[in-house]
Amino acid sequence: MGDKLCPKLILEGTRLTGKTELAFTLNEHPGMVGPRKYRYHSPLISGEWCAFTNFPWGRGLINFEAHEEDQAMETYRTWLKLFQLQRYYSWMIDRFHLSTKLYQKHAFGREYDFSWLEEGLHQLGFHLVLCVRSEDSFETARLERLEVSGNPSQYDDLDVFKREQDRFLELSRQSKLPVLELDVSDAPLKVQADTVAEWMTSTGGIYAK
Repeated sequence: MGDKLCPKLILEGTRLTGKTELAFTLNEHPGMVGPRKYRYHSPLISGEWCAFTNFPWGRGLINFEAHEEDQAMETYRTWLKLFQLQRYYSWMIDRFHLSTKLYQKHAFGREYDFSWLEEGLHQLGFHLVLCVRSEDSFETARLERLEVSGNPSQYDDLDVFKREQDRFLELSRQSKLPVLELDVSDAPLKVQADTVAEWMTSTGGIYAK
């Protein structure tokens, strides 16, 4: 047997940057998971799950309210502990702590120090991909999303996403994790996945640290 592939990757970025589709694609990419002779479930999790409330479009790890702060921080501690206990497993995360920092600062003016979390993630070999797109490509992405969205009104003001993207760039450049800024403006999904897989290989990120 060769070296065991167990990449650990966080995908961040504002809406309309294709993070989820990229995560699904990476979970079947031979450069990330090896050749697959049959399909099996992918280890894909998300900070965007609205798991704190029993109704659609509710609150969760990113958009929690003040009275849910302890619950949110305990959830982050629990995720980190789970990653540590299963360090020889692959993990793909679609939105995580940078999304929390950005949302909480914008919505409530609250600052959260996740240096402890990043230190733990770094020790485990987590890498961060920030998905970005050019400003003039947001409209095309919006039109494509409206064909499938169950909440189309959230895409009315594209300037919100452009401002978020600037803030994501700031946050990612402060991160302790290895970071790839991935331009998704025009690149096909397969090319995006190839780029990420090649980067993960070049940094040693597909193997356990």
